[in-house]
Amino acid sequence: MTETTGSTATPESGNPEGTEGAADGATAEDGKLSRRERRRANKASGGEGKKSGKRAKKGLFARTAIFYRQIIAELRKVVWPSRSQLIQYTTVVVTFVIVMMLLVAGLDWVFAKGAFWIFG
Repeated sequence: MTETTGSTATPESGNPEGTEGAADGATAEDGKLSRRERRRANKASGGEGKKSGKRAKKGLFARTAIFYRQIIAELRKVVWPSRSQLIQYTTVVVTFVIVMMLLVAGLDWVFAKGAFWIFG
């Protein structure tokens, strides 16, 4: 196997370079259909619309329960700040907001004085 860029042959794929059928998704070594051939056969038989297993349509309550379970799982992954970090971050945000308010108020005052001076 060569180590060239763009080579599709990998040890994980089980298709060494030069093996017939590796590029077009033909039958696997043990005689089973490839994913592409299964999809084509399923589409030809009209079974594409039917879903089973994990992709089957679930009821409203089942989908809601899954949604909330996923929320809880994601929240467990969150790295929460310590109390001192939270105070520091809050101080930085409040200070920034105050500075921006003063800047906007100053510009507003300057433009108002300019408008009164121009238009009297």
